[in-house]
Amino acid sequence: MRFIHVADMHFDTLFTGLSAKGLGDTRRLEQRKVFRKMIEYIKEEKIPFLFISGDLYEHKYIKQYTIEYINDLFKEIEDTKIFISPGNHDPFLKKSFYNTFNWNKNVHIFNNEIEIHKFPEVDVYGFGFTDFYCTDFDLESIEIKNKEKINILVIHGSLDASTTLEMRV
Repeated sequence: MRFIHVADMHFDTLFTGLSAKGLGDTRRLEQRKVFRKMIEYIKEEKIPFLFISGDLYEHKYIKQYTIEYINDLFKEIEDTKIFISPGNHDPFLKKSFYNTFNWNKNVHIFNNEIEIHKFPEVDVYGFGFTDFYCTDFDLESIEIKNKEKINILVIHGSLDASTTLEMRV
């Protein structure tokens, strides 16, 4: 099973601290270069899956041309299945680009319902934020349907195993 996983790209963020030093634009260009290199790697190596676990962009600042840039890169890897789990900085809102933009056919964006996508080698589970805060998600309610396969959960968040969550294998 081969895949690439990325999270927290925060495209079009202001980088306030760096911008004060005149480096915000430089950082945003570097992000695009790194993302392009990742797509080139996926294309060269024929990686079948790309998982993006939230905060691909900054909802408040994202520009349509940035979304178009990202989607154009996704078109270059049409044989790669892309799963995006919106996070707290880029939730799946009614007027978000996740909901209003015409994404390439190889892109699937999760919303607030647990979904399962089944493939011969793997089952991909996913969930996305539909608000800037996620307070009603019950991680323990996810039931693995086929324990004989590889199962991957694409989700944005943090896990504090020191509280009530028990790790299960």
